Amino acid sequence: MECLVTGAAGFIGSHLSEQLLKAGHRVTGLDCLTSYYDRSIKENNLRQLKVHRWFQHAPLDLCSDSLDEVVRGVDWVFHLAAMPGLVKSWTHYDQYHSNNIVGTHRLLEALKDAPSVDRVIYASTSSVYGRYASGDETLPLKPSSPYGVTKLAAENLCRVYAEEFGVPCVSLRYFSVYGPRQRPEMGYNRFIDAILRNEPIFLNGDGRQTRGNTYVSDCVAATIAATEAPVGEVYNVGGGELVTLWDVLEILERLCNKKAIIRREPVRKGDQRHTGADVTKIQRQLGWMPRIGIEEGLSRQLAWQSEWLQRAAA
Repeated sequence: MECLVTGAAGFIGSHLSEQLLKAGHRVTGLDCLTSYYDRSIKENNLRQLKVHRWFQHAPLDLCSDSLDEVVRGVDWVFHLAAMPGLVKSWTHYDQYHSNNIVGTHRLLEALKDAPSVDRVIYASTSSVYGRYASGDETLPLKPSSPYGVTKLAAENLCRVYAEEFGVPCVSLRYFSVYGPRQRPEMGYNRFIDAILRNEPIFLNGDGRQTRGNTYVSDCVAATIAATEAPVGEVYNVGGGELVTLWDVLEILERLCNKKAIIRREPVRKGDQRHTGADVTKIQRQLGWMPRIGIEEGLSRQLAWQSEWLQRAAA
């Protein structure tokens, strides 16, 4: 298959691109390397992809560049490009609106005239449910941050373009994805980095927030499985294992054989209190199920971050 992956240089996008290439597909990775975090991290992810003969990088901006050529002849589109995270969405809303809504709209407009496209997989988020995101796909959609609002708007754009123009969209609501290459501002990356450097962990809230974590390889498997989903469907993608932040810290302390230095901080505005995906629907319809538990997943992420830190220090 000819695949287009937007956000291919990012955390999940780079893993997805690798897996598609391993399966024998051709991949065009669209990524303009925004400055949300250190550009060198994305450049490193791209270097690993560029060694493959069937990968090509398209350094295009979804919000401004012509997309007609890059979607021509494509079979599967995986739309992962977005401004992520809730914290900056309060202070940089224009960027979230532009990247998450305008960029998605421009991509869908281009796909209206791309008859070869068999499926468009949109990477949405549990943040569309809001502060309490535990349950199945029938949960009320009540985002508690501008980030969640923009992701829900883009999800609705995908629905409208499927219904009105026949663009074959499927939406996936990712729950707390973690693992190697996780973005540096994400919780588990920050926790591990602080422990390895003997620096404080700034823990927001009481630490009793629960998370239904999804290891990145499970997330990728669900994303590829969604190419077989009926057009218009929406699925939760989660690991099925609920833990509190204190649970995560205890696991990391055990894996690192050292105590974490904890500094308490106020709850962040819009932060989710509980997330836990009921994945019955995707298991029943697509045969997908999570395979990597939280302890094994954190161990893999720890190994990757330790190696990264050693290379940076060399």
